[in-house]
Parts: sequence; C-alpha cells; structure tokens
Amino acid sequence: MISYAGLWDTMRQKGVTQHTLIRKHSISPAQITRSKRNERVSTHTLEVFFQILDCRAEDVMEYVRDEE
Repeated sequence: MISYAGLWDTMRQKGVTQHTLIRKHSISPAQITRSKRNERVSTHTLEVFFQILDCRAEDVMEYVRDEE
C-alpha cells in the first residue's frame, strides 16, 4: 500500500493547507480525499504536489508492505 502520511507532514512544514491546494492550485477535493484514505492518486496530482511543496516523492509518500 502507498501511504501519503508524509504529504500531511510536508504540508504542515511548508504552511500549505487543503484549502490552499483546492482554491489556489485547483487540486480536486476528491484527490485530496483519496490521498487521505491512502487510495490511488494520479501521477499528475503527485507531480503537482511535488511542485507546490517543492519536495521529493519520499517527502509525500512511501510504500508500506501489507500485513498478511
């Protein structure tokens, strides 16, 4: 599973809110919800997160092995 926990930490560090993502950067609220639920997020959306937050992929997401 991909965890987007780092996204929220990075947003906090950079002072970027969900409201800013939606209003200023036109990120879909559905994409934000998907990332909150650790669901699939498009690579385009991830690229936009990287640009907005001026960060790397590992600052936003990480692979977590599913427990069997």
